[in-house]
Amino acid sequence: MPDPTKQDAADKAKSQEQTFAEAAKRVQRKVVEFADVKGEDGKPAKAPREKRIPIKADEVLAVRDYGTHVVVVTRDGQKFTSQDE
Repeated sequence: MPDPTKQDAADKAKSQEQTFAEAAKRVQRKVVEFADVKGEDGKPAKAPREKRIPIKADEVLAVRDYGTHVVVVTRDGQKFTSQDE
């Protein structure tokens, strides 16, 4: 007969993994990259442009759902929120 505590732990890990995937879909990483544009004088210049990159579920270390927004902490220690989207 299987050990119920091991089964409960497996179910909890599976549901937590699914929660991490759901949270990762709601939060995006903002990256600033420089794009080639024409300056005011007509010469080529670089201008900052914000780009949003989705976070992968396997990057998520912890999730906190506040009801109005979700906060995700990644394995490298960065914190992202869905509040400003």
